[in-house]
Amino acid sequence: MITHLAGLWVDAPLAFWLALLAGLYFVVMAVWLAVIDIKHQLLPNRIVFPSAAIAGVLLILAALVAGDIGAAVRTVLGGAVLWAIYVVLRLVYPAGMGYGDVKLAFVLGLYLGYISWSALLWGTFLAFLLGAMWGIVLLISRKGTGKTQIPFGPFMLAGAFILLAIN
Repeated sequence: MITHLAGLWVDAPLAFWLALLAGLYFVVMAVWLAVIDIKHQLLPNRIVFPSAAIAGVLLILAALVAGDIGAAVRTVLGGAVLWAIYVVLRLVYPAGMGYGDVKLAFVLGLYLGYISWSALLWGTFLAFLLGAMWGIVLLISRKGTGKTQIPFGPFMLAGAFILLAIN
C-alpha cells in the first residue's frame, strides 16, 4: 500500500488521504484483533463487522476518487473471493477454521483486493505459511501437538500486513 500511496499523492490527493486512513485503520484493527485472538481465540463481531464496513467504504471511495474502477471492483471481489475460500475451508474441516477467521477473511480480502489480485494470493499464502511455521515451532519445542489449536487470525493479519507494507 505504501507504493500505491506514493502514486496517489501525486495523482489524486483525496484518494491518498482515504487510502491512508484505511491503512491506519488496518494497523489499529490488526493489533486489536491479534491481541484478542491470542488471548481468547476469538475474533469479535463487534470489531470485524464494522471493520468490513469502514474498510469497504474508504477503499472503494479511494479507488473511485482516483478514477480506478478496476480497484473498486477488485476490492469488492477480493473480499467476496477470500470469504468464499475460507467458507470452503471451514466446511471441509470445521475443527481447523473458526467462523471468526472466515469473517476476517472478507475484511482482509477488501484490503488485499484493493492492491491487486497477486497481493490477495500472496497475502493469503503468507498467512498459511506463517501459521504452519508457528505450528512447526510448537511441535519441535514440544509445547504443542498436531491437535493443538492455535489462533489463526494473527497469521492472517500478519500476512496481509506484510503484503500491504510492500505494495
